Amino acid sequence: MAGIGFELKKLFRSTGVFAVLKAYGYTGLVTAGPMLLGIIFLLCISTMGQYFGLVKNDQDLLVAMITYALLGSLLLTSLFSMVLTRYIADMLYEERTECILPSLEGVLCIILPVGGLLFGIFLCFAGLPLFLSILEFFFFTELLVVWMQMDYLSALKDYKGILLGYVIAILVEALTAVVLSLLFETSLSILLISVLCGYGVMMLFHFNLLYRYFINSKTESFQFLNWFDEYRDLSIIGFCVNFGLFSHLVIGWFSAIGEKIHGLFYGAPQYDIPALMAFLTILITTINFVASVEVHFYPKYRKYYDLFNGKGSILEIKKAEEEMLTVLDHEITYAARRQFYGTALMLSLGLLILNKLPLGFNSLMNGYFRILCIGYGIYAIGNVMMLILLYFSNYKGARNAAIGFAVSTTLLSLLSLLGDVKYYGFAFSMGSMVYYLLSFSELQSFTRRLHYHILSRQPMIYVQKTGLGRALNVRLTELEDQFKNKIFSMPKKGSMK
Repeated sequence: MAGIGFELKKLFRSTGVFAVLKAYGYTGLVTAGPMLLGIIFLLCISTMGQYFGLVKNDQDLLVAMITYALLGSLLLTSLFSMVLTRYIADMLYEERTECILPSLEGVLCIILPVGGLLFGIFLCFAGLPLFLSILEFFFFTELLVVWMQMDYLSALKDYKGILLGYVIAILVEALTAVVLSLLFETSLSILLISVLCGYGVMMLFHFNLLYRYFINSKTESFQFLNWFDEYRDLSIIGFCVNFGLFSHLVIGWFSAIGEKIHGLFYGAPQYDIPALMAFLTILITTINFVASVEVHFYPKYRKYYDLFNGKGSILEIKKAEEEMLTVLDHEITYAARRQFYGTALMLSLGLLILNKLPLGFNSLMNGYFRILCIGYGIYAIGNVMMLILLYFSNYKGARNAAIGFAVSTTLLSLLSLLGDVKYYGFAFSMGSMVYYLLSFSELQSFTRRLHYHILSRQPMIYVQKTGLGRALNVRLTELEDQFKNKIFSMPKKGSMK
């Protein structure tokens, strides 16, 4: 959350109900906006497909195509997101903001060809018509760009601009779908084109925001790769957390409740819809964590570490540590309590509403929803503690918790295929419990010996880590320089040699 904490402190200092609502609104916008936007797009386009008479098989295929692109792009970008967030935070701290935009251009130069190649290979065997394959390919590449932009948008102070981008995207998507459906016969390709237009407009709008806010040095586009050598654990953490979140869904597509939609596209609506609705419950903790921990915990955290820089006595350091850990315990307990109340509300009132909506909820889906609400609630608290480990730079502990979450969720989901389908959701909930226990254990162990980790675990002499990231940086920078020299050395039209 590079830079957002400072702005939230200003917003939460204001008094009054509307000021607090505004602060929480902006927090939700930056932290949960992309998540909500994806869900709104998916629900909106599905509703339009039903309204304009799209056949059931095409509706299912449309949802499957969007879901595959969403999950695939999120999983790939998760390898870069946390390391890039660290890089952006470091550049902001060093006041080298001119290095931020080149890193966005650099990561896109890497992730678009790699992601495009992998997804293109999948589409060659997916069994889709050529035109739909092309649309799906462009949708996937758009999503890669959008998810990468989100890491940089969190550093902006233009919350109204970010919100405007989301609103415009939804309006463009809806209007495009309506206009094309009125002009032509509603089809799968028309609705997919409307989704492409919505995300495309948002992508261009956010590019405009970023290029207006940051200065572009147009150099060192691949410098961020050095951070992968130093913080490779962050890449593993980001990937494993997302893998653990998605694996039970993908495995469910090939279970007894799954169904083949078309070619290599599978789905399990009876499980996917309850999972999507239950997933919304983690918004409570996501927003609360940023708004509460960033604003209340960070000042104590900053004061404590500042005292180690020759500014405080041993007694002052001990007192600051006690204050910091007391606030931390309070904020985690507060987040857990909020999540508990939110989950309880969803299990009672939320389930009544869902059964009234035209989502086809039955007794099996109600059971999935109940257990997944509990599972996502446990995951949310475990994820908060894992993020606190990152605050303390305990990357190894956070990595172990993330790996444990990914492995346990995946293995338990595979094992659950041997049992009755009504128990399938328990696998994710038990995997989330493993995540919670590992994060809790790592956090307790670390904070119990905080002085030791700060003073004794640090290297006496800093040794710069070198590896694949630095080697790629050197090689890609050389290729970039050669390309620029070749372009600028080309004679202009009409000039003499």
